Amino acid sequence: MSRAGSDRARSLRTPERGGALGYAFRMDLALVAKRLDAYERLIRLDKPIGALLLLWPTLWAVWLASQGGVRLDVLVIFVAGTFVMRSAGCAINDFADRNFDPHVERTRLRPLAAGEIRPAEALALGAVLATAAFGLVLCLNAFAILLSFVGLAIAVSYPFMKRFFPLPQLYLGVAFGFGIPMAYAAIQNRLPAACWLLLAANVFYSFAYDTEYAMVDRDDDARLGLRTSALTLGRWDVVAVMASYAAMLALLVALGILTRLGWPYYAGLAAAGAMMAWHWRWIRDRGREGCFRAFRHNNWTGAAIFAGIALSFALAPHAP
Repeated sequence: MSRAGSDRARSLRTPERGGALGYAFRMDLALVAKRLDAYERLIRLDKPIGALLLLWPTLWAVWLASQGGVRLDVLVIFVAGTFVMRSAGCAINDFADRNFDPHVERTRLRPLAAGEIRPAEALALGAVLATAAFGLVLCLNAFAILLSFVGLAIAVSYPFMKRFFPLPQLYLGVAFGFGIPMAYAAIQNRLPAACWLLLAANVFYSFAYDTEYAMVDRDDDARLGLRTSALTLGRWDVVAVMASYAAMLALLVALGILTRLGWPYYAGLAAAGAMMAWHWRWIRDRGREGCFRAFRHNNWTGAAIFAGIALSFALAPHAP
């Protein structure tokens, strides 16, 4: 073959080879992007509502324990730790529920249930995130570090409560409120009466919104033999939700009296109470859409209470 013919043949082959390599590279990038998307959905980065419901009670405690004088480093540790630990909890929860989620309408497309990732990957990611959260805790005092082991045990065991405990939503209230004793331990190095009042209020708060959440999955959970407050309470579920809201508000009023908070705090409670009353309109017929809407709206309930606490320290005279 002539030199000209050889050059022409090489020029014909090169684009084909380059095109194949480019195609393979694009395919690899697509697979990586798909896997990262699955991890993102596993730890619910696309659905921050759970992290926010975990964050608000933690912020209540940080502000109350600090008497409004919040240190930036402590705030950053608790905010970052809340998001990281919640993500770890989601990975552990999906691992625990991997045999149930494929049969529940709301959860059947979760990455682990849909087979997009393996159970071992979910456990590994959960372990990495829990380790990262513990790294943040190491910046706090010894009391907070000790309590973090209790919090981890509660977070890991919660997903299994629905196997045998008839009201797992009560256990969730402790799990989702554990940032409260952690904050008091880190800031005051003690757990005063205000800490326990706030934790008890959060247990009722979590019980209310997670019962609304359980009402969405009532039929699927009953078919799978799982235990939730929505199933245990039966026709009293709506009454129990509203009673829990009322108990939460009563405890928060007592907390305000104990800690001598100002009028903005009670304004925040009034706003939260109005939202809770509106939730009744959404859940009274037990429809999936209405119950899920009420559950999600609890983010604003928590935000209203936080605003009341923060403004009480910022605007109103306060006697410690």
